[in-house]
Amino acid sequence: MPILNKDMTLCISLAARPSNIGTRFHNYLYDQLGLNYIYKAFAPVDLGQAVAGIRGLGIRGAAVSMPYKEAVIELVDVMDPSASAIDSVNTIVNDGGVLTAYNTDYLAIARLLAEHRVDPALSVLLRGSGGMAKAVAAALRDAGFTAVTIVARNEGSGRTLAGLYGFGWLPEVGAATADLLVNVTPLGMAGADAQVQSFEDATVAAAAVVFDVVALPSETPLVRAARAAGKPVITGAEVIAIQAEEQFVLYTGVRPTPEQVREASEFSRQ
Repeated sequence: MPILNKDMTLCISLAARPSNIGTRFHNYLYDQLGLNYIYKAFAPVDLGQAVAGIRGLGIRGAAVSMPYKEAVIELVDVMDPSASAIDSVNTIVNDGGVLTAYNTDYLAIARLLAEHRVDPALSVLLRGSGGMAKAVAAALRDAGFTAVTIVARNEGSGRTLAGLYGFGWLPEVGAATADLLVNVTPLGMAGADAQVQSFEDATVAAAAVVFDVVALPSETPLVRAARAAGKPVITGAEVIAIQAEEQFVLYTGVRPTPEQVREASEFSRQ
């Protein structure tokens, strides 16, 4: 890392439960590419003041994680189509005091569905109804999936998300099954929910593919159960690497090579 200096460009992340993944990913690439940048994670106590700080301090960009992906919308100046299409933000870029919001989660999900050749004819249970769930639902819809059910205890947000894309809604998984299971909740995430499996073993056994968007840890209880059952798995580690790559390009204007992205992703998880 370069020695801290007055000309260094700062990028940050805003999350209720920040991890070191983004910090290590971006700083690794800054070092590899010789960029005078530094990246730091924050858990804001006041979101409005945090976003005002991005503008006032000339912070170049910010990653936005749960639970702020929708709350930041009213705090930015411009919504890129990637964010406005799903009313969810995961990236803010500061151009001379003008804050533009983007969503690179959508691109990551779309790429992974294609790279893993997930058949759009599969039925889907999508658990979650927040900002990331919107990105997943939109990517599923645009990839041609139609037999999708949103599972969310919050009836208001669950029905709203389902209605946006013509999907079904359930308050709980219960006895429901599907070919593709997607977890977009904090269940299984490091912290209070680390040991919670977002879909029961019987539901996993009935599935053909399991996708857990939780990035830390990448081997969540759901992922471990799916592997034990011999199911193909898509992990949050894959999601975060792709979306972070796109954020990196937005912040710096530099596109790292696939090998550099792979190395940065591996380093970020050490």
